[in-house]
Amino acid sequence: MAVADLAQVHALECAAEQDPWSLEHFAAELGNPFSRVDLCWRDGQLAGFICTWLVAGEVQIQNVATAPTFRRQGVAARLLALALERCRASGFEAAWLEVRASNAGAIALYERFGFREAARRAGYYPDGEDALVMCYKPGGARSEG
Repeated sequence: MAVADLAQVHALECAAEQDPWSLEHFAAELGNPFSRVDLCWRDGQLAGFICTWLVAGEVQIQNVATAPTFRRQGVAARLLALALERCRASGFEAAWLEVRASNAGAIALYERFGFREAARRAGYYPDGEDALVMCYKPGGARSEG
């Protein structure tokens, strides 16, 4: 992601998420040395993005979003595969993320990659919904895509 992409990334976030990040939040990611935001473009349109942090041998998946018109077309799977592959070169120990407990589609995707539920955070989201904390350990069983 570059500064020129901020408005499109934020617009996608607002269309895709119940509690979207602010434009300022995305701008801050550009200045964060641990952060990387990868974009997926389809036919000149922003189809999705993934924001990851690589800190002290661990990957934190901060945000994944797919534009509503591109859902169920493998965008999130492609972005997740890209992020994990890039981090493999660093020899990372684990990848972590939080996902809404009701987001069955996302949970199924993460499980296909080898993520497993590690904990539950009660009332994590502003609307009171729980989050599942999921963890991926390199070398475990996975099927990307």
